[in-house]
Amino acid sequence: MIKAIIIDDEPLAREIVKEYLQSFTQVALLQECNDGFEGLKAIQQHQPDIVFLDVQMPKITGFEMLELVEALPAIIFTTAFEEHAIRAFEVNAVDYLLKPFSKERFDKALQKWLDRRAADTPVETTALLETAASSPLQNNRIVVKINGKIKIIPVVDIHYLEAADDYVKIITSEGSFLKNKTMAFFDQTLDAQQFSRVHRSYMLNVNQVTRIEPYEKENHLAILRSGAKIPVSKTGYPRLKSALGL
Repeated sequence: MIKAIIIDDEPLAREIVKEYLQSFTQVALLQECNDGFEGLKAIQQHQPDIVFLDVQMPKITGFEMLELVEALPAIIFTTAFEEHAIRAFEVNAVDYLLKPFSKERFDKALQKWLDRRAADTPVETTALLETAASSPLQNNRIVVKINGKIKIIPVVDIHYLEAADDYVKIITSEGSFLKNKTMAFFDQTLDAQQFSRVHRSYMLNVNQVTRIEPYEKENHLAILRSGAKIPVSKTGYPRLKSALGL
């Protein structure tokens, strides 16, 4: 039996998917979830084969939720926001259903995945983890998981970011949080007018800088409001000056 979960904050949308699924007797609907928090718990509990997922939901978006899933199932996006369609295909989702979608369109999407499954052709889903920048909302916050709990960090609260092996350490007044991303990812997605890559291993919030001091040859130190001293490389110095308007 194929295990499925629906994650959508609209009850009517969930009802439609549930109704359309009735003709696929080999698919067992294990749970309906009305937000990303509930959806994440359901995925961890049931380990479904496929998830019908809305993009824009309260609390956290569908893309943000996927970032927190360790073993990704196949995903069929079901959403009213057409702007995400191209991105959904770029990350190799099974399909993207734009609301309102017909039974015929739904059947085509699900059958495509069933055929791939029968042919033992897995859908590449790991690229879904690179979609945090897929909406303006997600450029304004970072979602992390701490001891099984989800924390949303507004980017304005970030003092600086520091590379830490396969992770990036996010430093705020509340403490340090790890995110399984690269510095290059944040360099590409965070607002360049607010964040500056001052070093191979550091990116800082320019609004936190109080002064810049010389340090060893052509390097410098950026002193933050918190008192933290961030190394600024020779190549990072002009970028920082530009971001500060100097």
